[in-house]
Amino acid sequence: MFRAAQARAGLAAAAVLALLAAMPHATATGTTAEIDDTRVGGATTVHATGRNAFSFPAANLSDAERTRFVIGNSFFRRNWVQAPASTQARDGLGPHFIARSCGGCHVQDGRGAPPDFSKGLSDPPVALLMRLSVPGAGLHGGPKPDPVYGDQFQNFAVRQVQPEGEIDIRHQTVRGAFADGTPYELLQPIYRLRKLNYGPTAPGLMISPRIAPQVIGMGLLELIPESEILRNAQVQAATLGPVKGQVNRVWDQPSQQMRIGRFGWKANVATIAHQTAAAFQGDIGITSRLFPDQPCSARQKDCLAAPAGHDGQGVEIDDETLSQVTFYQATLAPPARRGARDAQVLQGQKLFAQAQCAACHRPSYTTADTLFPPLTERVTSPALLKQTIHPYTDLLLHDMGEGLADGRPDFEASGRQWRTPPLWGIGLIEDVNGHQRLLHDGRARGVMEAILWHDGEARESREAVRRMSADERAALVRFINSL
Repeated sequence: MFRAAQARAGLAAAAVLALLAAMPHATATGTTAEIDDTRVGGATTVHATGRNAFSFPAANLSDAERTRFVIGNSFFRRNWVQAPASTQARDGLGPHFIARSCGGCHVQDGRGAPPDFSKGLSDPPVALLMRLSVPGAGLHGGPKPDPVYGDQFQNFAVRQVQPEGEIDIRHQTVRGAFADGTPYELLQPIYRLRKLNYGPTAPGLMISPRIAPQVIGMGLLELIPESEILRNAQVQAATLGPVKGQVNRVWDQPSQQMRIGRFGWKANVATIAHQTAAAFQGDIGITSRLFPDQPCSARQKDCLAAPAGHDGQGVEIDDETLSQVTFYQATLAPPARRGARDAQVLQGQKLFAQAQCAACHRPSYTTADTLFPPLTERVTSPALLKQTIHPYTDLLLHDMGEGLADGRPDFEASGRQWRTPPLWGIGLIEDVNGHQRLLHDGRARGVMEAILWHDGEARESREAVRRMSADERAALVRFINSL
């Protein structure tokens, strides 16, 4: 199957190989004294800007691993099609879905944006999905799905199947001012499901919007030792002040056990392998050995009757192909910092520390020195081991206040908690995706708006920023955008 996958990559693979040929192989640093925090991913870091800044492999991959990266890239980017089709390697789309490919949400391996409803409903949500649940605990203590619409709302469907409905988003303006009198406006989104094609939802339905984040550096985050994540929580618990992060313990399908979550907006996923297989099933409607069933409820008769891909013989993506896509995501390199020694950036770095932003956005780690058998070793590279990295996250959950609350628990995460997102690459989102929509649902239109939404445990840090002068605020934003 792997050889067949290599052949099917075709021109797409050749194009990416040409792109990779222009990238130099990085070498590891020698001693700790030589560590350069501009190389945010250690020896995996690439020096890249522009549209493709998030799309390069770790700089220190072997040639064989780069070939594997290209195969995974092909299946990540190219569209799946409805079954039955002559191309059984890529059929099985849907019956319900929100995108036709991984790259449909993570465009150029980057960040999605909320739909622009100024264009009308001709611009339906793609990179913004809606998690659903009802009160109570589901399988393994996770969210309990809606009995009709499941755990994710699907606004697209294949032929002869109805989409689940439409998403309506409206906004309220939230006005405020900095201490120096400079006014600002924030957008508070209000979400509603409409035109429900399978009847009403269950009483007490909880809705949580999630924007597709950039996928750089995921393999490095997966190799941060669990002891370091636990240490973050222990240090915060022992420190005076409001910041008291906690881990989320979640079910990991590949290892069949509860593990510490580190991916997803609520740290509700423990491994890239789980994230990848779950996204294939939930976002594209592609089944795998890990998630072999289509999420069609009993009321969705047309969904249940739709033909399966791969000629109905087994699951729609095999283990080998799924592992290539997982490997691709695990080895996407974080780009180097830009302008790190600029005077304004250095001023912003001091202000970042003074405002206690690093209490949650921990700057640095060293990745593990061995792979975690039997899972990680099959879907990542030893090139990611023993790297000093600078992602600016503690991978913990924090109460971010009522303004950001979705009211929806997710394993041990409450309806007011969110995982601290990594900040690396944040200043390149504009280059890659043409916008800088931040936070879990893309409501913030840039770094400063994202800061102003901080509340709860982060209120004191937000207020420290509100008291800064205009020049200091500009320096802080410049620093964060350099990461």
